[in-house]
Amino acid sequence: MDLDELFPDKPADPLAGLIRQDLDPLSIEELNERIAILQAEIARVEAHIERVNRDRSAAEELFKR
Repeated sequence: MDLDELFPDKPADPLAGLIRQDLDPLSIEELNERIAILQAEIARVEAHIERVNRDRSAAEELFKR
């Protein structure tokens, strides 16, 4: 048995597929919905980054002592 079979590569990045998607068949409404969904995802990622930074700062303060 090959190690690659036991430990496959991580799954494909869904953003790569999203970027390559043809936008021509989408209506204006569908494009606006897509923008709203992407903006909500950006806000979710930014909130996660803030949370991680807060946790890291708290951990660094704890271990400085």
